[in-house]
Amino acid sequence: MTDLLITLTQKEDNANNVTVAFTMGKMALSKGHSVSLILLSNAVHLAERGYGNKIDIGEPFQPVGELISEFIAQGGEIKVCSACMKHNGVSEDNLMEDVEIITAEDVISIIMDSKKSLQLN
Repeated sequence: MTDLLITLTQKEDNANNVTVAFTMGKMALSKGHSVSLILLSNAVHLAERGYGNKIDIGEPFQPVGELISEFIAQGGEIKVCSACMKHNGVSEDNLMEDVEIITAEDVISIIMDSKKSLQLN
């Protein structure tokens, strides 16, 4: 069971929400909570290697590429919707390591089993 589930549907077109999602995820991890971040809709691009490096909203926030690396290093889980990947032309071959591809059925199960959630659209 995940302590905190974060769902995200945006990419660089809403850099603020992307940055906040990973910032809050890192903060929850630092407080000892388990965190899963599900990338849906356009956000699936964030699972591609190097994609987050082009998003940086500036101080006081870290660049998204750094946030993603630290989020994963601290034990955060990134899950990406397979149907959204297909729809948005994201290839499994281009995904970062440690990203889990999930189905719509998995998304619903994870949402229902999570203690708390944060949705950023």
